[in-house]
Amino acid sequence: MTGAGMLGFALAVAPITLTPGTSFALVISHVSAGGRRPGWWVILGTVTGMYTHAVLAAAGLAALVLRSSQAFWAVKLVGAAYLVGLGLWLLLSATRRRAAAPEALPAPAGWRRLSARARHPYLQGLLGNVLNPKAAAIYLTLAPQFLDPSEPVLAPMLLLATAHAVLHTGWLAGWTAVTGAATRLLRTDRVRRGLDRITGIVLIGLGVRSALN
Repeated sequence: MTGAGMLGFALAVAPITLTPGTSFALVISHVSAGGRRPGWWVILGTVTGMYTHAVLAAAGLAALVLRSSQAFWAVKLVGAAYLVGLGLWLLLSATRRRAAAPEALPAPAGWRRLSARARHPYLQGLLGNVLNPKAAAIYLTLAPQFLDPSEPVLAPMLLLATAHAVLHTGWLAGWTAVTGAATRLLRTDRVRRGLDRITGIVLIGLGVRSALN
């Protein structure tokens, strides 16, 4: 794998990367709520998902999913359901934030720990990418154009994933910085409710589009 091949792959995936999607929405939501650090967790989760797709594609497992219509639809629907569920959770959070009452009883400690783990930005970024069949398709349809079939596939595939990860990290890091600079404004209750609603609607839309396409 040459540097020119990695650059060519990065240029090929640039239009996809620069189109706002799940990771973009998660970065905006988490950074506006908790500062830059949660945004970096989303980025790390997303990058982990990219390498996961690269390894699966190299091993032929993801290709099996795309060749089997039933398996493909199962993955697609699971991913769509996750996005819709995450969007609904954000909409519900916005409603609860507005209607929160001082006398509300706290949730049990065990439930709070489980809920916190499920909401961790790294896990959300990871699942948002891994459960996206279109992300898998990048490494099954586009990446092979830059590989030499006469050579081992895994190492070059990981190099392509690295090029993709660098591009995606730069894009999301820029938005993390911009959003983080406006943290004080974004943390007001009114703005937070608005951002949660917008992000929730975007994620629901992405989930519905994924299920219908």
